[in-house]
Amino acid sequence: MSAKVYFSHNITPETVVAMLSLPGKKLGEKVAVKVHSGEKGNQNFLRPEFWAPAVAAVNGRVVECNTAYPGERNETSKHQKLIEYHGWSRCFDVDLMDSEGPDVVVPVPDGKVIQKDLLGSHAANYDSMLVLAHFKGHPMGGYGGALKQLSIGCASSAGKAYIHSGGFTDDQRLCWKHTAPQDRFLEAMADAAAAVTRYYKGRLLYVNVMKNMSVDCDCCAVAEDPYLKDIGVLVSSDPVAIDRAAIDLVKASSDPGRAHFLERVTSRQGEHTIEAAEALGVGTTDYELVCVD
Repeated sequence: MSAKVYFSHNITPETVVAMLSLPGKKLGEKVAVKVHSGEKGNQNFLRPEFWAPAVAAVNGRVVECNTAYPGERNETSKHQKLIEYHGWSRCFDVDLMDSEGPDVVVPVPDGKVIQKDLLGSHAANYDSMLVLAHFKGHPMGGYGGALKQLSIGCASSAGKAYIHSGGFTDDQRLCWKHTAPQDRFLEAMADAAAAVTRYYKGRLLYVNVMKNMSVDCDCCAVAEDPYLKDIGVLVSSDPVAIDRAAIDLVKASSDPGRAHFLERVTSRQGEHTIEAAEALGVGTTDYELVCVD
């Protein structure tokens, strides 16, 4: 059966809210709303004011996790200061899910690269998740969308190190000396995405906002300005379908920035994450794009 991916050209907070009900997915009473807080210096991340109506619509709590690379977000104390600096604290009471241990260990018995995923301990406080993804490029994964938010985004700092190293270590001080080969890293991301969808028993909803689409991630303190024009908003209950649709919309674009963006995706084999996640049963690439405007 094909998955429905809903699409609008209108990129506004109100559009996002209006589209949330279209997939017919019922979330729980304790909804984690996963966002990207943005590295200090990054100019492209979507601001808290943009996401605020969607968070209110599901009566959720904004969540984030610490990173595994040097910067302003790899330790709780620094990350909390940056969350305040970027204005998230003015809009939300943000929960850093791995601000205290121990991590939640989620088995991935059928994982191709990793057989467990490490989530922040606060993941256990929620029964469902709204995944708010800023779709853009990524220097390691090729692109960042719903699947990256599920995998790297939801993993604790230790979990991020574990994914990047292909299961070699969960120590952020060591993982960059033992990074996995590219295909295995992408497959590890798919494994981790599978873990999160199973942990929340499929009670997840996904948003990809195709705006400010730099080839660099919001995790980059020094990021390239976007070459590709804004495209729209996607909403789905299927993370594989929504990422596949976003890539396909870029490919179908007539904008001159298309080639530059796709070079980043293809040079990092980014679409392999989608393929690997589909093989794990996370979702399907057989989708129907439903335009709502």
